[in-house]
Amino acid sequence: MSKIYVLNGPNLNLLGAREPDVYGSLSLDEITAALSDRATSLGIEVACLQTNSEDQLIQWLHEAFAEKAPVILNPAAFTHYSYALRDACAVLTTSGIALIEVHLTNPHARESFRHNSVISGVATGVVAGFGVDSYLLALEQLARH
Repeated sequence: MSKIYVLNGPNLNLLGAREPDVYGSLSLDEITAALSDRATSLGIEVACLQTNSEDQLIQWLHEAFAEKAPVILNPAAFTHYSYALRDACAVLTTSGIALIEVHLTNPHARESFRHNSVISGVATGVVAGFGVDSYLLALEQLARH
């Protein structure tokens, strides 16, 4: 069974309670359960993790690199300014390890400060704007490759 890291950045632990009109009513635990169910049906193991710490996200990306495991990453607010996170993502993708950036909402349809992603330029692909399906679409894409 292949392993895929699903990494979630700051404030995503508050999903379901935080601005449900923007991010939806599902909690991160419910999203994780949906991912785990889909992964099982695809014969894949997922390691779903969340942190509010930039340092911890980078450490998990390093672990994925060491394991040659693909990553689904929702960098949340780090999307827009974390060059350290970008560099850690680039280590994977320049080594041929897939990394898909995901967002529940479409950042380009929101405030202008959300329009720029420092991660997208080094990501294998980006899936945004489909709620929990953004994660599921990314998982299915990684399962195909």
